[in-house]
Amino acid sequence: MSTLDNMLEEINKAESIVILTHENPDGDAVGTGLALYGALKQLGKNPDIIIPEYSRTFAFLPGADEIKKESDIEKYDLAISVDCATIKMLNGFANYFENAKVKISIDHHSTNTMFGDFNYVIPDAPACAQVLLVVLEFLKVEITKEIGTCIVAGIITDTGGFKYSGVNAETFEFVAFLLDKGVNVSKIYRQVLQIKTKANFELNRIASNRLEFYEDGKIAYTYITKEDEEAVKAENGDHEGIVEVGRDIEGVEVSVFIRQTDKGCKVSMRSNDYVNVSDVCLLLGGGGHIHAAGCTLQCTIEQAKEKILRQLEAVM
Repeated sequence: MSTLDNMLEEINKAESIVILTHENPDGDAVGTGLALYGALKQLGKNPDIIIPEYSRTFAFLPGADEIKKESDIEKYDLAISVDCATIKMLNGFANYFENAKVKISIDHHSTNTMFGDFNYVIPDAPACAQVLLVVLEFLKVEITKEIGTCIVAGIITDTGGFKYSGVNAETFEFVAFLLDKGVNVSKIYRQVLQIKTKANFELNRIASNRLEFYEDGKIAYTYITKEDEEAVKAENGDHEGIVEVGRDIEGVEVSVFIRQTDKGCKVSMRSNDYVNVSDVCLLLGGGGHIHAAGCTLQCTIEQAKEKILRQLEAVM
């Protein structure tokens, strides 16, 4: 039996199913999770989707009002993780996954540790939502406008609006297919990439003013503090996109953005051509993609900056 055959069998058997994704989920994680949620309901299941916190940018997605922060079910028959490379990235709600009778991972990260009983991982796919579309076609799920909207949101988010190098012909074929289903691609594009909250705008301005350059301008670095977020009354997700500020400057190969949190420093890295930031972040306990990765460091912003620059200077 193939992995997809096994997944179909487990979904059919399961009485209780939970959908999970990584902490601080982006549009690919939320969109993929909600698309799977809608698909499972179409298959006659009554799944839970648990995402404790996510950006209000994605509140427009169909099914978002049914997302739960937690569950009183201790042991699900089936747990499905989407867009998550390691069980560690599930963080505080990994217990729902670990306690489940059967575990499935659907992902597109090359660093995926295959932590499920069944793993469907396509590292060449530019978004997990694109992987899910293949899964749903195998499950013979009707791709409705609602499911398609969630998938497009995921694809647009993780491809930066189709501008990253991982985009392939299949990406555009899938989007064309979803356009035919009535999905408003241009509206979703504007919603997830162009519209900014006032707090996000203010944080971008603060981060832009703090930009520093290293290695003859090949590294751009900036940061925001907890105090910055408090001052602009930021909500979850209002820091999204700040790492792109440095990436889009001429001559910059790697952009580094540090966000101070109660748990330490959340680091986001982006590269343009030749630096594999996933490898760099792996050395720091994180991971991701060749041109987009991150990690969490339990130290001050200055200490985090020093560690990161030391690793980057070795590969520049």
